[in-house]
Amino acid sequence: MKAKIEEIGGKYVATLEGEMDTAAALEVEETLKPLYTSDGKDVIIDCTRLEYIASSGLRILISILKGAKSTGSHVVMRGVNDDIKNVFNLTGFTSIFEFE
Repeated sequence: MKAKIEEIGGKYVATLEGEMDTAAALEVEETLKPLYTSDGKDVIIDCTRLEYIASSGLRILISILKGAKSTGSHVVMRGVNDDIKNVFNLTGFTSIFEFE
């Protein structure tokens, strides 16, 4: 699992690649932790190369969303494949996240 954050055009872009299972989630959380306080900048989470997400990965995304909303920022999920979108549907997350 690979995760990285870049600042592009005044927004934070987090790129996720691989399988975010429970074991990988700890490392991903450390990488993405700066997004918990996004300092008023919008956050894009690029899931184009994300193949799988476990509940521990969903928890990380919720933490990012809570932190962003507390500073007036938006979180947008980009490039979510059908399998992962189905997980979002089953958990009700499609109603709380923005998708593009």
